[in-house]
Amino acid sequence: MMSHPAHVMALGFGSGLSPKAPGTMGSLWAWITFVLLQNRLSELQWGLLIGLSIPLGWWACTVTARNMRVMDPGSIVWDEIAAFWLVLWLVSPTGFWGQLVAFGLFRFFDAVKPGPVGWADQLFHNVDPTTDPAAWRKAGWGIMLDDLVAAFCALLVIALWRVW
Repeated sequence: MMSHPAHVMALGFGSGLSPKAPGTMGSLWAWITFVLLQNRLSELQWGLLIGLSIPLGWWACTVTARNMRVMDPGSIVWDEIAAFWLVLWLVSPTGFWGQLVAFGLFRFFDAVKPGPVGWADQLFHNVDPTTDPAAWRKAGWGIMLDDLVAAFCALLVIALWRVW
């Protein structure tokens, strides 16, 4: 699976190949890379990186899911990476404990999928590639969407926490 650039990206540069908790491993990979790049990229560069990571992630997730013939493979973790980068970027500046809280909230919303996250997760799960020519593109967007909604929910909780 690591022979195609889309697969390398979608599988989180190997972090999604973890036999246990690949989504958590992808989120940890996102956190580590964020910390390493945090002081090297400007706000504009972070915005561009995250802005590009979403449509490129959609492409990579689409290609990889289609090649695996699975609508939402657990090993695809680019969705966690792009969404958690967004969370970390928007809660910055914050230290380790603030980032840890952001990580915990994001993982909670992504894993448990309450309310709108569950809705987004199920939105494209019933597409049929044998009857719908756009099924794999929809699957790629569905893979990305629930994590973006989870990121929004985590950010909403953090914003409410900061207000009170």
